[in-house]
Amino acid sequence: MSISLRDCIRKRREEKDDERMMFIFPTLYLMGFAREGGVKKKRHTSEETGEVKVRRLLEGYVKNCQVTFRMEPHIFKEVATYLRRKRFIVDTRITVEEKLGFFLYMLSRNASYEDLAVTFGHSNDTFHCHINHFFNKVIPTLSRRFLQSPNPNQVHPKILENPRYYPFFKNCLGAIDGTHIPVSISPEKHSPFKNRKGTLSINMMVACDFDLNITFISSGWEGSVTDSRVLRSAMSKDFQVPPSKFYLVDGGYANIPSFLAPYRGVRYHLKEFGARHRRPQNSKELFNHHHALLRNHVERTLSRFLLTTTATKKKPSPKCSGAKRSADSPRGHLAEGTNNFTSIESQCVEEPLHQIDDVEDGAQAKEETLQEIHEIHDEEDGEKDARDEQEEARSGQ
Repeated sequence: MSISLRDCIRKRREEKDDERMMFIFPTLYLMGFAREGGVKKKRHTSEETGEVKVRRLLEGYVKNCQVTFRMEPHIFKEVATYLRRKRFIVDTRITVEEKLGFFLYMLSRNASYEDLAVTFGHSNDTFHCHINHFFNKVIPTLSRRFLQSPNPNQVHPKILENPRYYPFFKNCLGAIDGTHIPVSISPEKHSPFKNRKGTLSINMMVACDFDLNITFISSGWEGSVTDSRVLRSAMSKDFQVPPSKFYLVDGGYANIPSFLAPYRGVRYHLKEFGARHRRPQNSKELFNHHHALLRNHVERTLSRFLLTTTATKKKPSPKCSGAKRSADSPRGHLAEGTNNFTSIESQCVEEPLHQIDDVEDGAQAKEETLQEIHEIHDEEDGEKDARDEQEEARSGQ
C-alpha cells in the first residue's frame, strides 16, 4: 500500500471520528440536562445580594469593613459620594457603593473574578467591565486631580544634606528599576511571557523618589522583553524627564541623557563593598558605590511593594489572555499601561517636554562628577589622617 493511500485512509478515519464526537457530546449533554429535570441551576442563589452585603459591612462593626475593604466605613462613604457627585461612577442596577466595594475587595485580597462572583453574585463579564472602568478612567482622573507633582527644581534633603551626594547628584530625581510579576495564561501564549528564569511573568518598570514613593509605573509588557525596551516604551508615551534632570538606573539600561547608569566591569553592588571587602580603590569604584547607595532606594521600594502584595496573595495571579488584551476579553484583571505620578501637569499639555540640546554627554558628565567626588573624599581622608597624627603625638607625649 502506497504512503499516499495510507494517509488518505487515516485522514478519512479521523474525519469520521470527529463527526462521531460532534454527535456524541451534544447527546451526552442533553441526557444529563434531562436527568436533572430539564431545569438549569442558578449559580448565585444567596439571598444576600452584593448590595446588601456592602451595606451590612458599612453599617456593622468597623473592623469588618477595614478587613474587607482596607478602609473605614466613613471614608468609604465619602469616596462613594464623591465618585457619584462627580459622575465618575453612576448608579445602574449595581450601586456605586457595590462597584467601589468589589473593586477595593479585589485590590485588598488579590481576588480573581471567580472570587468576586462568589462574594458579590455577578458574572465575570460584569466585573470585567466595571473594574476596567476603574483602571482606565477613574484612577487616572483621580491621580490628575489629587496627586501633586514634585518640584524638580528642589534638591531632595537626602542629597542636599549629605556631602557624599551633593552637589554631584543634585539633579537626580530618583531611581528606576524593573521587576517581574508572575502571571498565569493559556498554554498557547506562554512563549512571549517566559522570562530568563523560565517562569511566566510581565515586566513592570517602576520609578521612585528618595522617600520610597512610587512616582511612575509602566506595566503590561511580556516577561521576555528587556528593561530597556520597557523604558523606551514609557518614554514614547507619557514618561517625561525635565531638562538637565536624570534618574539612576542599573547596568540593564543604557547610559543616555536623563538616565545615569554605573560603570560596567567594575564593582557595583553594595554586598561587594561589605565589611569583608575592600573600600573603593579608584574613582570608578567610588562612583559605582555612591550610585548603588542611592539606587538602592528603588530596590527597597520594590521589596516593600512586593511584600505588601504577597501578604494579601492567597493563590497564583488571575488568568489573563495576554498583556495586551482586547477590551472585550473577560479573562483576568491585569493592570496595563502606564501610571504617571510625576508629570501630572504634562499629561494635560498637548506638546510634551523636550530635552535641551546642550545636555552634556553622559560619559563626560560622569567623569567630571567622579573627579569632584574623588577630590572631596581625598580632602576627608587627609583631614582624618591629620587627626590620627595629632592623636598619636598626644599619646607619645
